Amino acid sequence: MPRRRRVPGVDATVRRALAEDRAARDRTTRAVLPGRLVVEATVTAQGAGVLSGTEALRAAARARSLEVAFAARDGSRVRRGTLVARLRGDARAILAIERTVLNFLMHLSGVASATALAVEGTRGSRPRLEVWATRKTTPGLRDLEKAAVVHGGGHPHRRDLSDGVLIKNNHLALVPLATAIRRARARTPSRLPVQVEVRTARQALEAIRAGADSLLLDNTGPGPARAIVRALEAAHVRRGHWVELSGGITPVTVRRYRAVGADAVSLGALTHSAPALPFHLTVRPGRLRRPGD
Repeated sequence: MPRRRRVPGVDATVRRALAEDRAARDRTTRAVLPGRLVVEATVTAQGAGVLSGTEALRAAARARSLEVAFAARDGSRVRRGTLVARLRGDARAILAIERTVLNFLMHLSGVASATALAVEGTRGSRPRLEVWATRKTTPGLRDLEKAAVVHGGGHPHRRDLSDGVLIKNNHLALVPLATAIRRARARTPSRLPVQVEVRTARQALEAIRAGADSLLLDNTGPGPARAIVRALEAAHVRRGHWVELSGGITPVTVRRYRAVGADAVSLGALTHSAPALPFHLTVRPGRLRRPGD
């Protein structure tokens, strides 16, 4: 199970989400519960999958001065009825964050669960095929979604445009392939690999001979992708060069790429199309604290 890591900016992200839902102006709760009432609440899973999003729940509890205790960690398997967390505090605060917290848990656990399904689909591949995320993320939720991919057993890949060099088709529409690689190599720190998007064996070989470290085979399909890898092997340039597959691959279809001989498969579907995993929050009266408790 992945170790817990603090997600960058999670407090600000959660505060924006609470403000979007106008959590401080809950008309119903303010009308029904005008005074402080200490209650307890439980958050439980309503389906089977991989948990993610507890850092958002923790941040929401922190923002509303609620006590929270977790019974499950991000990356753990849950099923219907699995207890995730207990909350304690003012009922008005718990009800104000309820929908926002559940939205985070549902979406992020869906991402983690989709990733786990994709990872399962790579079993038996040689070499080992890693599952990577892409930058096809929900605006404002990138770090949380990338963390969810890790919770599901995948890799976050590039976080943003400053995090590596990837020469894509739109770059190559303006600059010849070899020229683009030479320029990138001259202006990129040696610790960062230069990756190039290719679609044919000819492009792949030209890219490697021009100095590319890594290839992105985009929208090639398993058959053509395998042909490109074989061409690299025949030219004795496969070793030492990373090969990534991408384009229209889903957690269900990833198993079709196990025999290609690539190093990684990147799936936008992990973050832009993952089905939500449902959760439920249930409130019950709690023991009122006496002074000194």
